[in-house]
Amino acid sequence: MKIKLREIAHSRTGDKGNISNISLIVYDEKDYKKIKENVTSDKVKEWFKGIVKGDVQRYELPNIGALNFVMKDALGGGVTRSLAIDKHGKSLSSALLEIEINV
Repeated sequence: MKIKLREIAHSRTGDKGNISNISLIVYDEKDYKKIKENVTSDKVKEWFKGIVKGDVQRYELPNIGALNFVMKDALGGGVTRSLAIDKHGKSLSSALLEIEINV
């Protein structure tokens, strides 16, 4: 069975220059293992291909049931240099929640 991440988690995002930072936070602790096993740096990089041109680093935060992804070269040069409609990358967090995982 597959589910979308939005069914078991929510997300927050931030940015600094040309780096987007997305946290994926489970609603229920029991689901942390599912996202940890299924949402890798490589999967996130592939999901955002064409948008994220740099490395994607994943940080695990088990005490709060979260994963944090730092995506470099992700905002078209940054807020003051990009021609993108969403210069801050806020919609990237919503897009991440569309990933389907096996449960």
